[in-house]
Amino acid sequence: MAVELGPLVSQVKESITLDSLNNKLIAIDAYNTIYQFLSIIRQPDGTPLKDQNGNVTSHISGLFYRTINFIEHGITPIYVFDGIPPALKVHTIEARMNRRREEREAWNKALEAGLLEEARQHAMASTSINKEIVESAKELLGYMGVAFLQAPGEGEAQAAWLAKEGLAYAAASQDYDLFMFGAPIAVRNLAITGRRKLPRKNVYIDVAPERIELKRLLGALGISQRQLVWLGMLVGTDFNEGIEHIGPKTALKIAKQSKSLQDIVNYLSSKGQAFVENPEEVENVFLNPDVSKVSASELHSLLASAKPSKEKLLEFMCDKHGFSHERVEKFADELISLKGKSSQKSIFDWS
Repeated sequence: MAVELGPLVSQVKESITLDSLNNKLIAIDAYNTIYQFLSIIRQPDGTPLKDQNGNVTSHISGLFYRTINFIEHGITPIYVFDGIPPALKVHTIEARMNRRREEREAWNKALEAGLLEEARQHAMASTSINKEIVESAKELLGYMGVAFLQAPGEGEAQAAWLAKEGLAYAAASQDYDLFMFGAPIAVRNLAITGRRKLPRKNVYIDVAPERIELKRLLGALGISQRQLVWLGMLVGTDFNEGIEHIGPKTALKIAKQSKSLQDIVNYLSSKGQAFVENPEEVENVFLNPDVSKVSASELHSLLASAKPSKEKLLEFMCDKHGFSHERVEKFADELISLKGKSSQKSIFDWS
């Protein structure tokens, strides 16, 4: 589970427009973004888009059209893919698999009962990403001339590192883990910007991108980056279970009054509660994550070498996956034109 900081972050987040990110390089958590597309782009009964051979294509549609939309607004995206997860994440992965299995069963039962809205919600909650989906996403980005980076560990950690080092303007993800990894600026809602229907309600809302600065967040909460990590550990992260009956506000109070992890252990012990079994190891995942320390010149080379291919795009999307030839060709031409206009930028212009 991603760390739940929503109630604490709301006071410092600001709505922005895509145009405000013009001329910016944004490091995007690829898995998180693909997950959003797989969840949202579905038929009324919850079935994802599929090609003639039964291959899921919701993420292909989302990546293609949304990424072109980014580029139209002058944004230079670089997608960052997850590598091997830390051993501490094993239990979280297992729990997610079990939960998605349960949601798939609930989806089928809702379909049998003719409850389409309920079926769709269960279908969205059953979303998972497999090797084929990841590889097809990378193949598409390659043909689009959009750069992507393979992280050795967590994609969010790598995206946060790029922003922290000044190689990217911001890191983008729906999860607040970016702050645990030290991202100075985080952008949310990039993949879902626009008009969205609220679950189980005939109500639509406009979803806008959000910008959140870590410095402002820490200042508002009155804590350090390390204390923010402790706060997250108390609530629960992908690498440890949270403490029962402790929400974000209580966790903030405990982290604020603590000078060390041992202080937290002692405090919880006095309340008859146990902290994380290996707190230093979990803390280290966030403060010293496994990332690829690319240089500015290496990143510039990666961005400069990414060239779109109309022929490959049409072959991949239309011939292989059944998308409309006329529509894809139109957007492919636009993409090539936009990429041509931005090809002269240096990495320092983008960040």
